[in-house]
Amino acid sequence: METNRATDAASLPAGITNQLTAVDFSVCIVTYQACEVLRECLRSLYENTHQFSFEVIVVDNGSDDRVDEMLAREFPAVRLIQNQENEGYTHPMNQALRASRGDFLLQLNPDTIVLPQALDRLVTFLNSHPQAGLCGPKVLNRDGTLQKPCRRGEARPLAIIGYFTGLARLFPDSKRLNGYLLTYLDEDQTAEVAGVSGSCMLIRREVVDQIGYLDESFFAYQEDADYCFRARQAGWKVYYYPEAQIVHFGGQGGSRVEPYRAILAWHRSYWLYYRKHLARDYFFLFNWFYYFLMLVKLILSLGINVFRREKVVSARR
Repeated sequence: METNRATDAASLPAGITNQLTAVDFSVCIVTYQACEVLRECLRSLYENTHQFSFEVIVVDNGSDDRVDEMLAREFPAVRLIQNQENEGYTHPMNQALRASRGDFLLQLNPDTIVLPQALDRLVTFLNSHPQAGLCGPKVLNRDGTLQKPCRRGEARPLAIIGYFTGLARLFPDSKRLNGYLLTYLDEDQTAEVAGVSGSCMLIRREVVDQIGYLDESFFAYQEDADYCFRARQAGWKVYYYPEAQIVHFGGQGGSRVEPYRAILAWHRSYWLYYRKHLARDYFFLFNWFYYFLMLVKLILSLGINVFRREKVVSARR
């Protein structure tokens, strides 16, 4: 069920247009039990984005937190699509992307704060780099440190094992062990990368026209890595652009409400991603061994979460 709110353009905040007016970019957000953080996200979005016109489309996954009332009262320009149940992330995001009209499409998590000019700078970057199909900003933790998964190399076995075992930290100069989070790169350096985080990812409309929408085989997680991989296969470049910055709290909404489902979804999604894009590059016996390691990690993650005071899937997945 989609709720569209017709709004007179003269009554909207600067940079916002009604549904009949062309926009430079579309902001697409999926929310589940995250009304309060969504409110702060939208406030920061409106307050800190001025150079380009945009629309906001929110898809709610059957929340009971009165998010519809909050949006109608405080953000009447937002288009709301309401699902009857939690449909994960990928399908609802596709709902928003398909409803969008912008030349650029922004995937944005509700548990983010948009810092001044962040989205203006992302749009400017893609406008000035025609070979770039996607870009992502520098994503910060609550304390202002870099949220490392916001820029990624290819998630190949050695890089993933180095990341999760801590070997990457022991050998910080090893590009192979640090190939997932690219920690050997300057965090303030613009770089072409294999992937950026779906917490804030700007996509050129032409990319969607060429390769389509997110792969809904991924219920949640790894859909961003998959999309970046497909874009690169089609000849587009993916960039990390640290001149644009946001804060991502992580672990809010769905992963906090349903932590075990989120853990299962993450591990299933990485398994799907590996099988879809990487398994063909390795001998089948190694692949079976790697699948076994994935299973061990899943069991450990579920067991550790039992004893956590705060049960979430954090930015370090």
